[in-house]
Amino acid sequence: MQRREFIQQAAALSVLPVLGAPAYRRAPLAVDGTRLNAWLTTFNGIGRTAGGINRVAYSEADLAGRAFTLDLFRQAGLTPRIDAAGNIMARIAGGSRTTLPPILIGSHVDSVTDGGNFDGPVGSFAAIEVARTIRAANHRLRHPLDVVVWQNEEGGTIGSKIAIGELSRADLDKVARSGKTIRDGIALIGGDVSRLGEVVRRKGDIACYIELHIEQGGLLEKAGLQIGVVEGIVGLRWMEVGIKGMSNHAGATPMDQRHDAMLAAAKFTVAVTDATRAEPGRQVATIGRITAMPNTTNVIAGDVVLTVDLRDLNTATLARFQQRFEQLGVEIGAATGTTFTFRALVDSEPAIADARVMSWIEQSAATLGLTRQRMPSGAGHDAQEVARIAPMGMIFIPSVGGISHSPREFSNAFDITNGANVLLHAVLAADGA
Repeated sequence: MQRREFIQQAAALSVLPVLGAPAYRRAPLAVDGTRLNAWLTTFNGIGRTAGGINRVAYSEADLAGRAFTLDLFRQAGLTPRIDAAGNIMARIAGGSRTTLPPILIGSHVDSVTDGGNFDGPVGSFAAIEVARTIRAANHRLRHPLDVVVWQNEEGGTIGSKIAIGELSRADLDKVARSGKTIRDGIALIGGDVSRLGEVVRRKGDIACYIELHIEQGGLLEKAGLQIGVVEGIVGLRWMEVGIKGMSNHAGATPMDQRHDAMLAAAKFTVAVTDATRAEPGRQVATIGRITAMPNTTNVIAGDVVLTVDLRDLNTATLARFQQRFEQLGVEIGAATGTTFTFRALVDSEPAIADARVMSWIEQSAATLGLTRQRMPSGAGHDAQEVARIAPMGMIFIPSVGGISHSPREFSNAFDITNGANVLLHAVLAADGA
C-alpha cells in the first residue's frame, strides 16, 4: 500500500505548478520533484527480495544499484568517476577567480539486510538532482560543487572513513555482510586499495558537507513538522559485558545457593534501562545481544555475554553513564554472587553540526515556507566522519511511523521534494557566504 501511495504522490507532482506553499514560487530555483521521486520508484526494484531491500555492500544488488546511480549522474550532465576508495564522485566547476574548496553533498545507496529503499538513496539522488538543477539553470557557483555517493555506509561508513584517512590496513581484511572482505569489495566496485592515500582529504579541503537523509525516527512526524535541522550525530559507547557465575543443576540447586549469570543479566538489563530513563535528556541505552552458556534448559547459566549500546550528543553524558553501568555491574554482581567484566567495542565521539551550516539550512527552509526544528541524529551517518575535517550539516525529512532499516521504511514524495529543495538552497547559501 505504501509503495502504491508513493507512486501516486510522485505522479501527482507533475500536475502541480509548484509543490507546496506560495514560497516555492518566490524561489529562484526548484528541483524537479517528479523526476527525483520517479528515480526512487524505479530504484525500489533493485535488490528487492521477499524480505525487503538487500543491497548490502559489494553484493550483486549493490553493483546494480551503483550502475543505476552512475547512469543518473550521466543523465544529469555530470561526469562521474570512481575514486580509489570506491566512492562515486562528480564535480561542477566553480566560477571564482580564486581557488575555493568545494561544497560537498551526497549520501549512500547500499542498504542493510532486509532494509528499505529510502535510507541513503533519498540523499544521494537528491544531491544529483540538485546538481542537475543548478546546471540546467546555468547558475554559476563560486565554489566547485562535488556530489558523492559513499560506498558501504551501512557496514561502518567505510567510504567516508577512507576519505578522511581513518580506515586502517587491518580494517581492509574485515568481512562485510556480503561475505567479501573490504579489500576485495573495493576492488570489485572499481577502487584500488594500493592508492587509498590519494583520496584522503584534510582540514580545509572541503568548504562544507551537507547531507539530506530520512529521519529514521518519529519526532518530525509526531510534531507535524517538515524539516529537521540536525544539531549533531550522537557518540557511541558499545560495550561487551561478561557475567561469570557458576553452572549447576537446575533441579538440585536451592535458590539461595545459586550463582546465576542469567539472573544477573536480567537484573542488569532492567537496571540499565531504569538508570537511563531516570535522568532527563536524550540519552538512550540498549541491551541488544545476549548469549548464555551452556544455554541448556536444565542447567543454571554459568556465563552470559551481552552488549550495551549507549548513545548521546554529549561526551560527558556518555562517560557518566558508562561509569554508572559499570557500578551497576559491581552492585548486581555482589547481590547475585557473580562477577561482571566490561570490554569496549566501539568508542566514537559525537559529531556536532556547524552553526553556520545549520543556519543556512534553517534559512532555506524558512524561505521555502517549511516548518522545522533542530534535533539530534540518533543514527550514524557518513556526515559524522566528514565532520572531523569540515563544517557539517544534515537535513532530515519525516519517516512515516518513525520506521527505518525495515521493508516498511517510507517517506512521502512531497517530503522528499521539500528536503531536496532545502538542500538546493542550502548549497546556494553556502556558496554565497
